Amino acid sequence: MKKNLKITITILLILVAAIIIFYPKYKPLLGNLFSGEKRSQQGPNPGQGGRGSFAPGRQLLNVSGFLIEPTGMSDLYRSSGQLRPDEEVDLSFETSGKIVGINFTEGTRVREGDLLAKMNDKPLQAQLQKLMAQRKLTEEKEFRQRSLLEKDAISQESYDQIVTELQTIQADINLIKARISETELRAPFDGIIGVRYLSEGSYANPSTKIARLVKISPIKLDFSIPERYANQVHIGYPVTFTLEGNEKVYEASVYAVDPRLDEATRTITIRALHPNKDEELKPGRYAPVTLLLSQIDNTISIPSEAITSEMEGEMVYVYRKGKAAVCRVVTGLRTESLVQITDGLKFGDTLITTGILQLRQGLPVVLDTLIRKN
Repeated sequence: MKKNLKITITILLILVAAIIIFYPKYKPLLGNLFSGEKRSQQGPNPGQGGRGSFAPGRQLLNVSGFLIEPTGMSDLYRSSGQLRPDEEVDLSFETSGKIVGINFTEGTRVREGDLLAKMNDKPLQAQLQKLMAQRKLTEEKEFRQRSLLEKDAISQESYDQIVTELQTIQADINLIKARISETELRAPFDGIIGVRYLSEGSYANPSTKIARLVKISPIKLDFSIPERYANQVHIGYPVTFTLEGNEKVYEASVYAVDPRLDEATRTITIRALHPNKDEELKPGRYAPVTLLLSQIDNTISIPSEAITSEMEGEMVYVYRKGKAAVCRVVTGLRTESLVQITDGLKFGDTLITTGILQLRQGLPVVLDTLIRKN
């Protein structure tokens, strides 16, 4: 008797444990079952407007649809770029000496060849005056010697010596003039000069920076692209970019492609040019860049989340006569949110975009929402 009681208690404990373990898993199924029985007793839901009906013991799945219409797709690549000046140089003298004049105002525009600063060149000017006087005297001597040579009064050798002397003096004059030019700091190109770092009376040498000259019209845009796009971007390729805090879209044109691939990042550096006629863009700013790699018109594009991948390939579900139908598809171009379908769908099909994991071939569904692309 006691043995049978123990067996009964053990069986009851096992049943209780099984209920505790498996009840949460089958609770939704039991709820749907009882709900379906209740709905079947009450009749069809009048709020469905005849779009679907409830089978006894089963609740229909509400889904959203996407109407397949002709659309255009753009293959865009986005990169991070940086604005750089068209020309930029740190100005400094070619020789050492004392600065005796600064002829520019900080932050102003200068022209190519403008004298920006001057060093003391008095010793060189004195040497130049001395050589100019020697040249004049030697030229007069050369004139007399040439007249005598024409009369055979002197030898050719004597005349050649005076010519050589005159050429030597002229070479010394050219050298002094070159040294004097080194004491002048001139603008190498048109641009805007920045702040100066020295004052008049300072001693400077070739390593001393006087100021910075920048040309920002046009302005350069540097960015990188992966190696797989290397053959698609060429000289003259149009790009667009934006700036933080500015909704305006700017256009630029590629004018240089680095022939070497960066081995660390496997990218290629691209440089584009923007006119920047009003000089509103400043060098050094971060600029997100967008490249249009390809454009496809009148194609089928669907949301990427509607595609399911299986061993046999990729498939989608479409809505046909109140039921879900499986369609095998072939994909093409992919963007961040859309996928091009090259085979398997046609214009006018209604793609199911929700409840994908619960769908199967022939499952009755209720089309709750229909989304149109246009």
